[in-house]
Amino acid sequence: MLTWLGFIISLAAILLVARRNLPLALFCGAVILGLFTLLPYQILERILYTVTDVSVLLLALAMGVIPMIGGTMKESGQMDDLVNNLRIGKRGLMAFSPAIMGLLPMPGGALLSAPILEKGGAGVASDLKVAINDWFRHLFVLIYPLSSALIASAKIVDVNVYSAMLYLLPTFFFALLLGYVYLVRKIEGDIEYQKPFSLKGLLLPFCIVLIAPVLDFSLKTFFTLPIKELATVIGVSTALLLSCLMSKVKLDLLVIARKMKPWNFTFIIIGMFIFLNIFKASNAATLIASIPLSPATLCVVSGFILGIATGRVLLPSSIIFPVYLTFGPITPVIFALIYTSIFFGYVISPVHPCVGVSLEYFNVSMRDFLKLLLTPTIIIFTLVLLISIVLN
Repeated sequence: MLTWLGFIISLAAILLVARRNLPLALFCGAVILGLFTLLPYQILERILYTVTDVSVLLLALAMGVIPMIGGTMKESGQMDDLVNNLRIGKRGLMAFSPAIMGLLPMPGGALLSAPILEKGGAGVASDLKVAINDWFRHLFVLIYPLSSALIASAKIVDVNVYSAMLYLLPTFFFALLLGYVYLVRKIEGDIEYQKPFSLKGLLLPFCIVLIAPVLDFSLKTFFTLPIKELATVIGVSTALLLSCLMSKVKLDLLVIARKMKPWNFTFIIIGMFIFLNIFKASNAATLIASIPLSPATLCVVSGFILGIATGRVLLPSSIIFPVYLTFGPITPVIFALIYTSIFFGYVISPVHPCVGVSLEYFNVSMRDFLKLLLTPTIIIFTLVLLISIVLN
């Protein structure tokens, strides 16, 4: 009972503190769980083990660089060039502009694509613009190999991030189809572009966005690195350097850092692994494993609920995947099912920042937003749940 009490209190503390600060929330939750299940010196040992783990530190460093890439591309105008030279029609622009913006984690990033949808979506209902902005902004993030949530979640369960990406592809294409049927298909009309097409304006930002995952994959595949996270650090650092060198304006990295707050992403990774390591050392794992439910089904349902409740992916992942590991190793298929349930709970969460800022920008109610997105989300969740039941 003491262990269950500690586990429940730790989750409650995480959910409460995460409204203000996610890294602090994870650390507090880890310490609370440790106080109920471990001796003080064991808690300290787990913390020291985490903060001295070179692979975790390199991963945390890489996650701090990624938002800086987004900041430099925004300040240099490279992201605007990419969007303005995508001559793919009104439907294409409204769907893929937020998708491209979503490839890099930018605080308040939905507000960057909202003006594009407002301008390019003349005559389109505001609630439809909000739904498109939210759905397509996060669609490519689901399979993007440099997504901090995907990288960290895959590392927790020791699944190769590119294997995870491949197993998530069917969900991606199905969600893309649902997005077209329920959202994009309703858009009518064309766009008149104010400036001539620029191939350079299109290719340069594309190269910056793609060079990081290409280098990351190549180094991990064709070279033997002492620590595989070095490939990720090299990839994102190269992308940041290229963005700075190719900028037409002088960039102040300190100013960009204050806007993007890259340290938040770094500390999220460290906090997540502190919680993970304390969870593994506690006897909470044994108790959870004794629950008489299919592990995959339990984690799919719990992941979806936590995704909605927290409006995040990393936080539920840091809780749900360790729970599954108490039952045994995780396969890429099960990983994809659980990750999908967490992800689409997060997409429609009322506490998801992108949802909130989009609703505010277009002056749309949560009710009207959910009317459009609830059906495709429930379809995806139901399929994932059924597959998890069949597999177990």
